[in-house]
Amino acid sequence: MATRKVLLITLLVASIAVHFAFFGQPDQVVFDEVHFGKFASAYYTHQYYFDIHPPLGKLLIAGFGKLFDFRPEYTFANIGQPFPDNSYLALRFLPVLAGTLLPIIIFLLAIQLGIRPLLAFFAGMLAVLDNALLAQSRYILLDMFLLSFGFAGLLFYFKYKNSGTVRNLLWTGIFFGLSASIKWTGLAFLGLAGIVELVSLFSDGKWRVVSNYLRPALYMIAVPFIVYFSVYTVHFSLLPRSGEGDAFMTPEFRATLIDSEDWQDPVIQPLNNFEKFIELNKRMYMANATLTATHPYSSKWYTWPLMLRSVYYWNGPAEEDRPTSIENPPSQKRIYLIGNPVVWWGSTVAVLYLILLNINYGLSRRSKKSIVHSPDSIIYILLGGWLLNMLPFIGIGRVMFLYHYLAGLLFAILMFAYALNRMEKPRNTVIALLTAAFLLFIYFAPLSYGLPLDVNDFSARMWLSSWR
Repeated sequence: MATRKVLLITLLVASIAVHFAFFGQPDQVVFDEVHFGKFASAYYTHQYYFDIHPPLGKLLIAGFGKLFDFRPEYTFANIGQPFPDNSYLALRFLPVLAGTLLPIIIFLLAIQLGIRPLLAFFAGMLAVLDNALLAQSRYILLDMFLLSFGFAGLLFYFKYKNSGTVRNLLWTGIFFGLSASIKWTGLAFLGLAGIVELVSLFSDGKWRVVSNYLRPALYMIAVPFIVYFSVYTVHFSLLPRSGEGDAFMTPEFRATLIDSEDWQDPVIQPLNNFEKFIELNKRMYMANATLTATHPYSSKWYTWPLMLRSVYYWNGPAEEDRPTSIENPPSQKRIYLIGNPVVWWGSTVAVLYLILLNINYGLSRRSKKSIVHSPDSIIYILLGGWLLNMLPFIGIGRVMFLYHYLAGLLFAILMFAYALNRMEKPRNTVIALLTAAFLLFIYFAPLSYGLPLDVNDFSARMWLSSWR
């Protein structure tokens, strides 16, 4: 227990250092802050906006900004737009905090899954040292909320499975509801727990007793829905006025918005809160299904495990405060979403290894030769989590990016740790892999933090031409 505590503290200190280094840099709008900064600002002006994602992430960012007297004086019009003062830091703080806590959640989840503390620490440290996870946590973006809530839900679900404590099941439902309230892809975490629960009930024959599945259903369906609906209730209460989102809604919805074209129209019957909730979710679904925009840094789902395409987030002006020459070329600050190769490619190898392990086991059972040790249920849970976070993207036609794989990446990291957990003495392998991951993290850190690199140093980091 003492060793586990030391590992946890070490992991937390490392995560704080990595995530809060250069906090707030750059002091300009980065990538999708042009969208989420505007949406968060709408809660201060109370003007209705429309987004394809549920509102919780923007509510959290706006709410924390309110504590520090943030005022919506920025337009968030363009990538690279300077912030006039430091109040934007309040909007970036919670995503960074969520990114900081995520490796701790991964460590604790690995422990609940039966992975040894050293390998659980390995999984957590890979989450700390991944440059893509770091870059995605530093700005006014939603993914760290999605991942932290989703994996926290799984952590409490497996704590419930290991202890039977109903309180853990309640927290399971709450966190699953919070995750789905960030993005709909958060439902994959609930789906995984639901599948595990159903398999458990049927394999143990407990499905015949009604109470055995009514209680999980109450906490894993009713509680997440209550959380999800409550988020929209707050959302509507803070956006009572007409705004840019009016055009997406019906006249009956607009009739609830002050100063809209349908406000106080006696012919139109305004919707109640539940009807507004239903309509908005329908409109979000339709908007997601009909998006046709393209992007030069988009990528297909099958390229993500190999990290074949990066995302260019931001660039600063060329450094002009020093003399340049052929020997001393000009430098420039850039931010790219590029992962740590040890983390991404190593975890992909682990996924393939565990898939092949299961195939070999199935073949050996069919031939009645027990040449392969029987894999335990943890492999199926982790592979199921990885697949559930990949399969939804196969049928999506709209533009997608490398960051859509981050949930799958964390399941792959857990599989990496699990694969090493099968070794009798993995200590030296863990040390070697973490050393390599640390060195490559430092190497790619300028592209995560937006630090200056000259032309030659930048080119040296573009290992694949498709990263540019």
